[in-house]
Amino acid sequence: MFENKSTIIFDMDGTLIDSVGVWNQVDLRLIQTLGGPAMAEGDIQQRRERFLKEHRDAEKPYLSYCEELGKTYASAWQAEDILQERYRIAQHFLKEVVDYKPGAPEVLHAFKKDGKTLVIASTTRRGNMEVYRKENKNIRGKAPLDSCFTRIYTQEDAPEIKPSPAIYLKVIEDMGLSKEECFIFEDSLAGAAAARNAGIDFAVIYDRYSDADREELDQMTPYQFAHWKDVLSVIRRDM
Repeated sequence: MFENKSTIIFDMDGTLIDSVGVWNQVDLRLIQTLGGPAMAEGDIQQRRERFLKEHRDAEKPYLSYCEELGKTYASAWQAEDILQERYRIAQHFLKEVVDYKPGAPEVLHAFKKDGKTLVIASTTRRGNMEVYRKENKNIRGKAPLDSCFTRIYTQEDAPEIKPSPAIYLKVIEDMGLSKEECFIFEDSLAGAAAARNAGIDFAVIYDRYSDADREELDQMTPYQFAHWKDVLSVIRRDM
């Protein structure tokens, strides 16, 4: 599966790291700070993903999302202030709670040993990625980003968020790659659609927070893995 692929591209949230639930918790606290009610995490996630999909062409989709939250809960806060509060709340989670999914570090090390070039292409903000790079002990202790990845692309590097293929097309353009020599790992419907729209081979790693889209994901995804350990088995077989 990977023997003819020189470059392996990874999404971050929900794919390499177990973080989608963290952002649901962050948004729950934010909503309550704005005067809103307690909500089920699944409802928060579905509303956020629906809004971001509808506003994916916005210049700053997450700023627009925070502006919408302010309107919904009749907050006097400006959108930029709400966005800053969201990331203030997130700091504890980003530094102390977020961790790799089981088996992900071993897969990264195996790909590196096999001579693959590893790249992150994520809609995660650059500021959050810097926390993962420099301050998250879970990530730094198992597979430090700087030693594993040749390049890291974040939300600021692409004009449109997934399912637009913009970030993947930027990777292959910047690095002078062909689509045929790349392989992408994703977890969500938007991410899988971005990979498909880019015309690059991809696989989906199971994430429970994408269960609402499972039927559609199953239909569009050529390769699926329940766990990273299954990917590791394929790498070892190819090697």
